[in-house]
Amino acid sequence: MSSDSISLSGSFVPQEPHDPEGAAFFERVTGMLDGQPKDPASVAAALTGWGGVLERIAAETYRVASMLLGEGEEAIGLIERVVAELDLQACNSPAEARHKSRLMMAADAIAVLAQRDGASLAAPAGESGPSSCIEDDDLEAAGVTPDELEQMISGPEAYRLRHWLEGLSVSLRVIFVLRAVAGLSSPEIAGLLAEHGGAAAENWTPDAVRGSFRQALCSLASQLIHATATK
Repeated sequence: MSSDSISLSGSFVPQEPHDPEGAAFFERVTGMLDGQPKDPASVAAALTGWGGVLERIAAETYRVASMLLGEGEEAIGLIERVVAELDLQACNSPAEARHKSRLMMAADAIAVLAQRDGASLAAPAGESGPSSCIEDDDLEAAGVTPDELEQMISGPEAYRLRHWLEGLSVSLRVIFVLRAVAGLSSPEIAGLLAEHGGAAAENWTPDAVRGSFRQALCSLASQLIHATATK
């Protein structure tokens, strides 16, 4: 993330690259899920390496789930459900499987958070939420460079991100993590909140998600500026 500006439309965390042979492997495996009898030896050969694919999906998804729910049994149980229920036959690529797994995880995590406290995911009263120090895609107007942001999210200072997330409201934490780390879009997050966040969350809109995301980024910018000033 070394460009002079950063877009608010994509994930800020570099996604783990897929294996160069992943697409062919994925096609081979899903092609066998046709309900027809298979020779055991052929199945074993086709599934060589399959566990690694599921392990990567599970590890990536757990990372996001633990940011939302905290480390522990709830996050682990959520990932177990995602891996068990992910319909690989309905996916056309490893990237689609990853994206669907994150959508499933997000829906379950939001439902858990709504059960903990239904009011914590309430939609803001205004159409686009509270004002922020960032307008449009101008992150550096908040005094933060893309490199600084990437270091805090995925670099050696990632522990500071966990600490900062704990201080956010539940709704801001959900929106930041799903946008910046999981790479979900604002319309996707608004839909997930409205569908799974309980009655108080029914009025979330993509614009409200964008406004809240910028508010979270302003908070993160303040954290980074403070940390730099105290070094």
